[in-house]
Amino acid sequence: MATAVHELTPKEAEANPSAEAIVVRFAGDSGDGMQLTGGQFTLSTALAGNDLATFPDFPAEIRAPQGTLFGVSAFQINFGSTAIETAGDAPDVLIAMNPAALKTNVGVLKPGGLIIADEGEFGARNLAKAGYDVSPLGDGSLGKWQVLSFNISQLTMDAVKPFGLGNKEALRCKNMWTLGLALWMFDRDREPLIQWLKDKFAKAPTLAEANIAALNAGHAFGETAEISGPLKQHHIAAAPAEPGLYRTITGAESISLGLVAGAQLADVKMFFGGYPITPASAILHHLSRLKEYGVTTFQAEDEIAAIAAAVGASYAGSLGVTSSSGPGIALKGEAMGLAIMTELPLVIVNSQRGGPSTGLPTKTEQSDLYQAVYGRNGDAPMPVIAARSPADAFDCAIEACRLATQFMTPVMLLTDGYIANAAEPWKVPDMSGYVPFPVQYLDSVPEGGFKPYGRDDKLARPWVKPGTPGLIHRIGGIEKQVDTGHIDYAPANHQAMTDLRKAKVDGIADHIPDQDVTLGDTTGQLVLVGWGSTFGPIHQAVRRARARGHDVHHIHIRHIWPLPKNLGALLKGYDKIIVPEMNTGQLKTVLRDQYLVDARPLNKVSGQPFRIAEIEAAIESALA
Repeated sequence: MATAVHELTPKEAEANPSAEAIVVRFAGDSGDGMQLTGGQFTLSTALAGNDLATFPDFPAEIRAPQGTLFGVSAFQINFGSTAIETAGDAPDVLIAMNPAALKTNVGVLKPGGLIIADEGEFGARNLAKAGYDVSPLGDGSLGKWQVLSFNISQLTMDAVKPFGLGNKEALRCKNMWTLGLALWMFDRDREPLIQWLKDKFAKAPTLAEANIAALNAGHAFGETAEISGPLKQHHIAAAPAEPGLYRTITGAESISLGLVAGAQLADVKMFFGGYPITPASAILHHLSRLKEYGVTTFQAEDEIAAIAAAVGASYAGSLGVTSSSGPGIALKGEAMGLAIMTELPLVIVNSQRGGPSTGLPTKTEQSDLYQAVYGRNGDAPMPVIAARSPADAFDCAIEACRLATQFMTPVMLLTDGYIANAAEPWKVPDMSGYVPFPVQYLDSVPEGGFKPYGRDDKLARPWVKPGTPGLIHRIGGIEKQVDTGHIDYAPANHQAMTDLRKAKVDGIADHIPDQDVTLGDTTGQLVLVGWGSTFGPIHQAVRRARARGHDVHHIHIRHIWPLPKNLGALLKGYDKIIVPEMNTGQLKTVLRDQYLVDARPLNKVSGQPFRIAEIEAAIESALA
């Protein structure tokens, strides 16, 4: 997705528009360009100054049969003149490019919402593929919504006819026609997108002009079509925000920039070893463009080679980084144990997806928390951090780099498919406000001799670049002797080293912030405890419940392991605890185990994010 950048002036920041938000969903066949359409509409929305959150919803198949239900691709955006925390529960507008897109998405459309459908795709064959006996556009089954249908396919072909494209190529422009109509509906400027099309098709100017013609035709249709009722132009004012430079950012972009910033703050070069897997591949793509910041990227032949190369880079004095999703993280497990045994810094990014096994490759889930905290052979403790949003992933990546380099340990950073693919506005930070944590390599023989597993006050062992005079040493996966690092199978030594590794990770709790209350008070009747991408729906649900006078509060945890030192005492200040998470209750179990509190689960494993209404219902039930 192209990035929109906007400098918010103090005058704009002080504006006080009426609070308003609209949810739009674009849906069509996986070849209809819905992600591109949604991405470009997001760009125009960001340039208009609205706050926003997006939800790209991909089909699992690389290229499902055209017109089928399981090949539908959708992109939802919630934008407005007020603070936006989620991509929205239910769309106000559904743009459906074929019957399958209508059937799979219309059920979530708000009553009275607007359907815009391409009637040119509602022929007998496509209707049959979607399971319709007759066209829903004329049988009254869509009576609780407003319906506008017109032949977008034919209108597109008419618009691009002067450019001599074949029917197949011409129809590929219909997403631009649709985007033009959407830009008119919400009073958006076409010029940035016209320039983007010219840049994108710089080597094929005919295609650029055809797509621009389709974009303009869709916009003109909105301007000139004398349709009474639902098709009107609607302007949404810019959202208030702090003055500064803003840009749209996805979770994958944010993590990539955060990893680079973390390496810069540590004053160390970064090596990224990766292997393509949905939805983590975008991190490799983004980092490969940042070589000028001392980043080396390596696409390995498999997941094991990717992490093994990263471990080797850390041994050589770079910060090793690798990323994957659940199945790939499982394959990396043995090498994670090697990094724990050798006590080398390593950052592992897990962009979670639905499991187990191959599972739901393009859908979102939070079911790798057990894997992150416990999922290695032996007692192999590792710090775990969870990002709550695309923008938050930047700071979380920096924190992962800090912990890895300062404590000589691998660190896992958890995101998920929703965070990785979603976009939101991000205020570009002033990096002068970040405290550096420069790496101190051991470069000379200390008094008393060199001890590869000697420890500082944080229990971190020294980091030595291979070839440093007088500091020859060996490390590997077999148990090490205390201090010397020699191979040692003695029972007492294994007990001591296991205790030391655990104490080092446990001690990180002294070097992370205390847990705060995200919304509400430190005591009360009910608290919702979340982690990761559940932040938005939990926060909005708690905000609405508090506005109705309910005694309900929100805690959101970034440091999953070790947990913040004050969290246990904080949780015991509430009568009831609910833990909403997109798994079968993993954080809930960790909290029960660590603090002996009666944490109750609220679980969802449908591959879709929580809706605000689902969490609101749980709050009402708990307080009844």
